[in-house]
Amino acid sequence: MQAETAPDFVTVEVKTVNGSGCPAGTAAVAPSPDRTAFTVTYSQFLAQAGPDSDPTDIRKNCQLAVEVSYPQGFTFGVAKADYRGFAHLQAGAVGMEQGNYYFQGTSPTARKSHTYNGPFSDNWQATDSSEFGAIVYAPCGERRLFNINTELRVKAGPSTGTSFMVMDSTDSNVSTTYHFSWKRC
Repeated sequence: MQAETAPDFVTVEVKTVNGSGCPAGTAAVAPSPDRTAFTVTYSQFLAQAGPDSDPTDIRKNCQLAVEVSYPQGFTFGVAKADYRGFAHLQAGAVGMEQGNYYFQGTSPTARKSHTYNGPFSDNWQATDSSEFGAIVYAPCGERRLFNINTELRVKAGPSTGTSFMVMDSTDSNVSTTYHFSWKRC
């Protein structure tokens, strides 16, 4: 049964960070004060394509393993994920954000992609939602790491300039938020 409120105590801690979009020390996780979500903030998650780019710059990814601690008698799933960033795409260029998440030892959620076509130079936001019956919950009574895999890609297409897409910001306003769905075991 779904819980009316979140448990009284929830912590979220990054256990491992891997990927070209999040070198060590460039991804931070913080739970919301009301324990209904947690936010991942990136400081170097940027994909780019164009004349000043290396071939490896067109795709960046970040795989995080986070540990969520909470009182016994509860379990959680993720009902919604909000991804935010900034993109500067030349005419003909295409940017894409894709993400999925899963509990250690279970199958990943379906990858959901969000595409942005140039010309585009603005903030972007993408939301992935799960229907209530489709939310995957951590097994009751077991502690499993929650894995998050996010990817950014940029294709230059026929454009001649540099295009980029980022999931980071110098003012830390750009981030990804995962919204919990709590239930009692």
